[in-house]
Amino acid sequence: MVSHEILPTVRRRHSGFTLLEVMVALLVFGLIATAAAEVGGNYIGSFERIRDKTLASWLADNQINELRLQQGLPAVSQNTRDVDYGRYRWQVTTRISATPEPGIRRVDVTVARYRNDRPEPASIHTLSAFLGASS
Repeated sequence: MVSHEILPTVRRRHSGFTLLEVMVALLVFGLIATAAAEVGGNYIGSFERIRDKTLASWLADNQINELRLQQGLPAVSQNTRDVDYGRYRWQVTTRISATPEPGIRRVDVTVARYRNDRPEPASIHTLSAFLGASS
């Protein structure tokens, strides 16, 4: 039999992470999470701008095409109307102005979207066209 007194004392080493290693890992994770959240927020913002721009351009195109389908040359005027299109409320302003050529009118359509946090709509898109009297 071997006596316990003869064997050298073996110190048990605890395995695991030190506090410093854990703090560095949390710092790295926090930086990565912050960067990912910022990229996600930018993507959502870009998507909303593209969606609004697309819907506004469709509204402006529709307004100009309605004027093209009317009989005769439209009178010089300006009008504003509110439209529900998609899930949003829009303000469509149509300005018809004279040109140096009497048989041609300039049409400017400005589309703005109402936002929940503002009473006035924010301008999104403006489209210009020229309409002539049909022969």
